Parts: sequence; structure tokens; C-alpha cells
Amino acid sequence: MNDKYLTVGAITRYLKAKFDVDENLQTVFLKGEISNFKAHTSGHFYFSLKDETSKINAIMFRSNANKVLFKPTDGMKVLVTGRISVYEAMGSYQIYVDEMLEDGVGNLYIAFEQLKKKLQAEGLFDKEHKKAIPKIPKRVGIITASTGAAIRDIMTTIKRRFPICETILFPTLVQGENAKEDIACNIEKAQNYDLDVLIVGRGGGSIEDLWPFNEEIVARAIYNSKIPVISAVGHEVDFTIADFVADLRAPTPTAAAELAVPNMSDLNKHINQLSIRLNEAIYKKVNYLKLYLDSVKNSFVIKNPGIMFENKKQSLDLMNSKLNDLMLGKVDKFKNELEKIKKSYVLTNPELLYKDKIVEIKNIIDKLNLLNPLNILSRGYSITYLNDKALKSIEEVNKKDLLQIKLSDGFIDAMVTDVKEEN
Repeated sequence: MNDKYLTVGAITRYLKAKFDVDENLQTVFLKGEISNFKAHTSGHFYFSLKDETSKINAIMFRSNANKVLFKPTDGMKVLVTGRISVYEAMGSYQIYVDEMLEDGVGNLYIAFEQLKKKLQAEGLFDKEHKKAIPKIPKRVGIITASTGAAIRDIMTTIKRRFPICETILFPTLVQGENAKEDIACNIEKAQNYDLDVLIVGRGGGSIEDLWPFNEEIVARAIYNSKIPVISAVGHEVDFTIADFVADLRAPTPTAAAELAVPNMSDLNKHINQLSIRLNEAIYKKVNYLKLYLDSVKNSFVIKNPGIMFENKKQSLDLMNSKLNDLMLGKVDKFKNELEKIKKSYVLTNPELLYKDKIVEIKNIIDKLNLLNPLNILSRGYSITYLNDKALKSIEEVNKKDLLQIKLSDGFIDAMVTDVKEEN
């Protein structure tokens, strides 16, 4: 008879199984007010979410709780995303929260993430675009509201740390509908001033108050700035698009001033340390040079300078002797060669050089005389010319041609009366 009765655990497990397979309960979006909030030492968040009529228990495990960018408190209105299930030990249903946003900023958070993703893809956050902040600036520009805690903290910190630095304030709207245009305009205006660094920011506030620093127009103005920019928006937990684009992010306006200028007392200490180190270096150098000078002054060579030249003189004498010996040797060699030439057979009998040549020349002359045509004329022969050209055949002559006949002792002029061929 008792078989029809279920245990509490059984019905609870049954209900949990029903919850866990219901697709409508796997991803639930709820909004409500936080109550009974407790941040456990384990890192988990335990709280209730309620509205005017109902309440539901909630738990957010540490892995997701670490992603919450604000501090949840009782009475805060939030938007949560999670799944509904049954907690068996208590037999109650609850929401396991994956994500939590402040109510009213959900759309702003989405816009923030979208713009962040877009600008990151374009490279506006890349480290290679970050400009170095000068260590000792002469002039610092400040873009913030002309009144309020931010400008007071910045000015006070700069004057305390580095009073010789000049500051230029660009009074700017940092909250409201027209703030983004005013911030961007003043960043562009600051480019015309001789500034070493530019602080852009404001004090803390809600995400809506800080929103102008999440606008694209402001991000691009910071990115295009030729002056290094330090962002100083809100408190340490606040992050804006301006922080990602700026060359350096400061957690607070006061921290921005500390990052912008050095501490005068630290500089004085550093200068004093450098002065001490410089004096020590000079002292060591002077002492070293003194010791070196003393060693030179006491050296054997300085005390006995003549020794430096004794070796040189000896070397010079040795080289001089070698040179003389070399020259005398050359002279003797030339004298011997000259004597050999003077006593040679040719010079003592010079006619022998020409005897053979005279015989050779006489033979050549005899041959030339034999070949000379003029010698033939002396034997009764003659040469006949027509117009200064020697005749070789009767075919070259016509009647009445005037001829010249060359004999051994002169010429005869003659006229052709007849031409006969030899039979």
C-alpha cells in the first residue's frame, strides 16, 4: 500500500529533470532588484532577485562573477541571463546566473562591445601605435570640466610633484548629449599648442555619465592626436573605449597627473646621485691619470733620454756602413766590367768589325752594276722612248711619231718614216 507514496527526494529529482529538459528554461532573461546579496569567500555570488510580486533565488559561480564590472548591492536593479533549475537540497527552484548587467545599461553595454570590436579590428588599440609619454614634460594639456574634483586633483598633483610644468586647461563638457563633440573638438584644438602630453578624462559616475568617452568620435580624435594622450576616466574599475585607444590609461585623474609629470624630489635625488657618480668617476679618472703620469715620469727612458737615441745612432751607423759597402761593391763591379770591355778583342781590333761588311757591300755593288741597263748601252745598245715611255714593240709606233733614242753618251731625236715588221 505504501508503494504509491514517493519520497521528497524522488519528487524533487523528478521536478529537476523536468526543469533541465525544458528548452524554455535553459536560457532565461530576467530583470529585478537584488536582495540578500552575499559575495562568498569562494568567489560565488548568492542573492535573490525580486520585483513587486515575486522573488527567485539566484547563484552566480565565481567564473562568471569575475566578469561583472560593477559591485552588486542590495536594492540595485539588474538584468541577468541564466538557466532555471531545481536545488534538490532545499527543494526550491533558482536561477543559475551566467551574466549580470546594471538595469538600464544593457543596450549601452552591447553598443560598447560592438564599437570595441570594430575599433580593435581596425588596429586602433595596437601597441605599435602607442606614443611614449615624455619623462620631463614642459607643458601639459588637460581636457576636462573646468569645475569638479577631477581638475582639482590633476592641478594639485601636478603643482605638488612638478611645479615648474606649465598646464593649459581646455574647459570641456564631459557629460550629456553634446559632450562627445566637445571632447573631440578640444582634442583637435590642443594639437595647435606646443604640448608634451595631453590628459583627457573626468571623475567617476554612472555608465551613462561616462558614456561620451565610449563614443567613436572621441576614440578617433584620441587616435589621431599627435600629442601623447593619457586617459583618466572615472575610477579604477571603470573602463571606456578612450582607455583602449589612449597611449596610456590612468585609473583615476590623480593617477593621470602622476603619470604625466615626474616627482621633483625624485628628480633632485636622481640628479644628486648622478652628480655623486660623476664626481667619483672624475676622481677615479684623475687619480688614474696621475698614477700614469708618475709612472711615465719615473720611467727609465724619461730619466735617461739619451738611451733612446743610442740604439738609433747605432742602427744608423750600421745602415750607413751597409750602404757604403753596397755602393763600393757596385763601383768595383762596374770598373771590372769596364776593364773587360776595354780589353775585349773587338775594341783592340776595330777594323775586324767592318772587314766582312766591306766585302759584302762590294759584292752587292758588282751585282747592281751588272743589272744596270745603262751599262748595256756602253756596249752599243740603245733605248727608244715615245712620250717618255720606253718602247717594247713596233705596234706602239706610228708614222711621223717623234722618238727619243737613248745612247750611252746622250739622246737622238728622230721621226718615224716607216714601220716594218720583222719577217
